[in-house]
Amino acid sequence: MKSLTKYFNPTHITAGFVAVLVGYTSSAAIIFQAAQKAGASEAVISSWLWALGVGMAATSIGFSIKYKQPVLTAWSTPGAALLVTSVSGYSLNEAIGIFIFSSVLITISGMTGIFDRIIKWIPPSVASAMLAGILFKFGLDVFLKLGSDSELVLIMLLSYLIFKRLLPRYNIPLVLIIGFCICLVRNQIQLDMIRFEPTIPIFIKPSFNISTLMSLGIPLFIVTMASQNLPGISTLRANNYDAPASPIITWTGITGIILAPFGGIAFSLAAITAAICMGDEAGKDRSRRYLASVWAGVFYLMTGVFGATITLLFTAIPGVLVSVIAGLALFATIGNSLATAMSENSHRDAALIAFLVTVSGLELLGVGSAFWGLVFGTVALVISQLSKTK
Repeated sequence: MKSLTKYFNPTHITAGFVAVLVGYTSSAAIIFQAAQKAGASEAVISSWLWALGVGMAATSIGFSIKYKQPVLTAWSTPGAALLVTSVSGYSLNEAIGIFIFSSVLITISGMTGIFDRIIKWIPPSVASAMLAGILFKFGLDVFLKLGSDSELVLIMLLSYLIFKRLLPRYNIPLVLIIGFCICLVRNQIQLDMIRFEPTIPIFIKPSFNISTLMSLGIPLFIVTMASQNLPGISTLRANNYDAPASPIITWTGITGIILAPFGGIAFSLAAITAAICMGDEAGKDRSRRYLASVWAGVFYLMTGVFGATITLLFTAIPGVLVSVIAGLALFATIGNSLATAMSENSHRDAALIAFLVTVSGLELLGVGSAFWGLVFGTVALVISQLSKTK
């Protein structure tokens, strides 16, 4: 019995749930928009959510168990955003062809080891600074939300500080329960309209058009690699996990190829939600934090099987509650990342640049600030080291 109960640790379950909750409530709307822009019906949109949920569940559970590390995958949110702005005018079949083509390129980049070689050039201090920059706004949101619902935020914040001292192992689960109960008492969570119905996957025959693949397939690949996979593997490294990049990237690509005809836009490593499963709030024992990602995979599977129904459940939860619990769950990771980034005096300028660029929200050539934070920080560190050798 004890061998079973160790897999049902409330801390792991809550971290996995919060990771999925944050992922869906923060960007599921973009998936809806992308599907609608491609001309998808409600049934097809549900199929897209099925494909994404099943794909993320299989890869998150598979990677985490294989490497015994918290490896969490996600859909490519920047990729979905790219489709929202660019896919109009293309048929649904052409959109599926784009997904497959992009996933083939992701698979090739993983199989050739190119991505792994790039990662080795990134210093840990710069990777940690970038991670702190990515997560900074989530920590900041806890206090910004004071203006919209000071009572809820203050109660959750005080609960977090108290339970962190008294019951650190169950801190986040208890804070989530308290926040959820407050919202229930206020009638801010409406569950009466939600019905649980399984999603039926719909196969869509792909159509391949050279100009379409060049104009959208390659940008989808680049955005996914630069804005999702690079920060994702850097998040692992910043938290001192060494799961190999190449096989992970390869299998996310293969998963995309298989599930693209059902709406699997592009699978990639998660960064922000993965950090929830890697920090102290996901358990004091680092060697067992992978179970948080396994539980996230279980919740992903539920979102896939029940498709839009589960998404409606997530969206029924007030945004303030989601923002605050996400920020609190990431406090420890933000602090640890900043400490690592600034631990070496010779790296501080480079780490600071990486942090500030990432926080800035800079977007160049369609690529987000996390990528440019790594680039600017690494270049700054190389220049400072070259100047010392002269």
